[in-house]
Amino acid sequence: MFERLTAYLDSIHARDPAPRSRWEIMLYPGVWALAYHRVAHWLFVGELYFLARLVNHWSRWLTAIDIHPGARIGKNFFIDHGFTVIGETAEIGDNVTIYQCVTLGGTNPTNGVGGKRHPTLCDNVIIGSGAQVIGPITVGLRARVGANAVVTDDVPEGATMVGLKARSTLVPAETWLREFIPYGTPCDEPCEPDYSRIEVLERELVALKAEVAALRAPAVRQRKSGTNA
Repeated sequence: MFERLTAYLDSIHARDPAPRSRWEIMLYPGVWALAYHRVAHWLFVGELYFLARLVNHWSRWLTAIDIHPGARIGKNFFIDHGFTVIGETAEIGDNVTIYQCVTLGGTNPTNGVGGKRHPTLCDNVIIGSGAQVIGPITVGLRARVGANAVVTDDVPEGATMVGLKARSTLVPAETWLREFIPYGTPCDEPCEPDYSRIEVLERELVALKAEVAALRAPAVRQRKSGTNA
């Protein structure tokens, strides 16, 4: 058990350079929220729903993170900061990272019968701060969801989703195979605008303006000569 805890804390340190020791990581609200969830989920599976909810409410009050007892979570799950909501039928794989103010939300079934309503996050997924991932969709292996993105459709393996409604930036494999990207948002291409293309368009605009001015010049001269006469 001690070895598993040490490995978990080390996995967090690999994704967050801020802490100076494992003891400091032990104070993280995300660590406590996951610990309480393990207890709540055990009670939930045992159909002790009231006790499971009681643990869940205590955890939410203490950590500002709301994880439904029914959610299934894999190894080395890291919530960096709080104010995160994870729904009942959410499924989270191994080595997943979620930043603050994220919602793994559900859709209301049209037939009124519960079922799979929340997202599935595959291994090594990163969800940026403020992102909303809604519905029974799948976020593929090593995919990233950028900050404040709203995702309502399946995310391909290795894609980076940005925007509202989120769209894929089609990150090439050699890019997304890097071990870890904080907040799930690359700070260079392909998320930044293509400034070289903008410069080309600006040069073309200048050339078009010059051509228009040259075509209008004879007419302008003729008007002026007629006025002078």
